[in-house]
Amino acid sequence: MQRNTIRQLLKIPAYKVIKIESKDTEIHIWLEPYKRNRAICSGCGKAHSGHYHSIKEVVVRDHSICGMTAYLHVPKRMCRCIEDDRLHVEEISWLKLWSRVTKRFGEKVYRLTSITTNKEAGWFLGMDDEVVYRIDKNILEELAAERLDPIPSALNISVDEVSYLKYHRYLTNVIDTDKKLVIWNAKGRKAEVLPRRKVRAQERK
Repeated sequence: MQRNTIRQLLKIPAYKVIKIESKDTEIHIWLEPYKRNRAICSGCGKAHSGHYHSIKEVVVRDHSICGMTAYLHVPKRMCRCIEDDRLHVEEISWLKLWSRVTKRFGEKVYRLTSITTNKEAGWFLGMDDEVVYRIDKNILEELAAERLDPIPSALNISVDEVSYLKYHRYLTNVIDTDKKLVIWNAKGRKAEVLPRRKVRAQERK
């Protein structure tokens, strides 16, 4: 395939394909940002230009191309933040900060684990089931944070303790009994867990 065709298939803005290598069941694609594409600092969220401290290449997995497992070689620029004067790696919109998979591939993993086990999803994708578990857990935590922050108000609640591991590991759940929905939880049990919730609510105010 021509580089331009691969770039169109990838649909990654502000990056160009500079090299392609394929072997057996894998295809490796080297990307490079356009010069006009300024790095977004992961510290302050602002675009930085000019000299970059260093560049580190990371290899991330993406959707398969023509039945071949695709790996993207992505340069990540280190820049000195104009806010705190510390070094931060750039933030890439289609790639999580320390992830080794693209966001869209992570979503594919999440969809698979929604209908099958981590082990079977790993077998289908050719991945270790522990890696599948970490990707799935990360996405679930992000979805939970989006849905529960701010925590939905409720008129009638129920507080329940459940054991989730051996050796008396407990989780306290607060449930909206009208909607039959868990609206908050925390590790621990009894009354000492609930005051932490009250303090956090005051801090948000």
